[in-house]
Amino acid sequence: MAGAAQVQWSSRFAFIMAAVGSAVGLGNLWRFPFQTGANGGSAFVIIYIACVAFIALPVLMSEFAIGRHAQKSAVTSTRKMAQNAGRSTKWSFVGWVCMAGGFLVLTTYSVIAGQVMAFSAGGFLGHFGGESMPLLDGNWWGLSWHALFMLLTVLIVSRGLKGGIERVVTILMPVFFLTLIGLTIYALVTGMESGATGQAFAYLFTPDFSAVDGGTFVAALGQAFFSVGVASAIMITYGSYLPRETNIASSGVIIAGADTIVALIAGLMIFPIVFAFGVDPAAGMGLIFEALPNVFAGMPGGNIIGGAFFFLAFIAALTSSISLLEATVAFVDEHSDFGRAQSAWMFGGFAFLIGAGAVWSPAFGGQFVDVLSGEILLPFGGFLIAVFVGWVIPRKLLREEMQHASNGMFAFFHIMMRYVVPFAVGFVLLLGLDDRFNGGQLNGLLGLGG
Repeated sequence: MAGAAQVQWSSRFAFIMAAVGSAVGLGNLWRFPFQTGANGGSAFVIIYIACVAFIALPVLMSEFAIGRHAQKSAVTSTRKMAQNAGRSTKWSFVGWVCMAGGFLVLTTYSVIAGQVMAFSAGGFLGHFGGESMPLLDGNWWGLSWHALFMLLTVLIVSRGLKGGIERVVTILMPVFFLTLIGLTIYALVTGMESGATGQAFAYLFTPDFSAVDGGTFVAALGQAFFSVGVASAIMITYGSYLPRETNIASSGVIIAGADTIVALIAGLMIFPIVFAFGVDPAAGMGLIFEALPNVFAGMPGGNIIGGAFFFLAFIAALTSSISLLEATVAFVDEHSDFGRAQSAWMFGGFAFLIGAGAVWSPAFGGQFVDVLSGEILLPFGGFLIAVFVGWVIPRKLLREEMQHASNGMFAFFHIMMRYVVPFAVGFVLLLGLDDRFNGGQLNGLLGLGG
């Protein structure tokens, strides 16, 4: 068996690019602007940043510590850390929940990412506008783009950490940042004449707390927690490749900070266009797949700008998808004789088949797989991580893994994981389940209907 966790990152730069690439996904480019539009604009942004700093960041640091401690897959790392702490090895259940949630996210994420690829190709080919996108006209087209995207993901993961993941992220992430900056400058400059740029800045950075209610806090916490990419076994797996000299605390700050900055810059890229053309900023997923393509179709050079925008989203999706598949492949490679390449093809194939079901039956993808992964397994995994680190693992063992962190940073981390994160994430999980299965009665009782 080829113990994948025996390999280490070639450099801190490669690790940072991979982790940032995993955290920066489609949610930064469409979900963050949508959540901002639906939850009070700039007031939501301030609350979101606080949630990243006080909740998502400590969880991120925890997952890096768990992975590096055992230098194994998420399941084995949680088991070994519990064992070394004198606790029951049944705590490996934490790793199982996170890995299962991350894998199921991949199955439908690939379907959406395939659509992003189609829109990018359609933009460059001049197909924006009209009543339909020719390259997505029918389920067979959707299935083909889903297959192509999953094929790229499998090819990268099958080549291993250094020959596949590192090589791709160290090229694609700089391209991503350059493209993001270029499109943002274009949007800000072209929006100045109409006043849309000023509207965008005011919308993102002038707080109006009169629009804030309990639902705003719940939405901000959910967006922060899942945007950083925790609770899906990714960061435990990536942490398992860390050398002992890496400073987990400072790396976590860089990664969470970069993810937040990308979300804010994405808002500055999208909102000037949204305001200039009178699009509803709270249009949800329709903002990226319906409203923006029509806007690009009416802009001078809009096909090129739109094609570049969706290419940007494609990079974000690909760097996230390879990390989602890697978390599962690392575990299978570690516990079987299949080998990395065969494991990648096998589970990439499983993910494709589940995603194919979502293509042919949106109810299957939206009402079963998405709910099971995004609304149950991921938040439950986050809650378990918080309890595991905050209450099961001794403080001394955590301090050994975070030996490079200052005393103040470690104290902040431990207090958050023990007294804040479990209750905050558990609260959001409870509200989400209530909304899905109980008609939101608890939300209404608490005044969180927003």
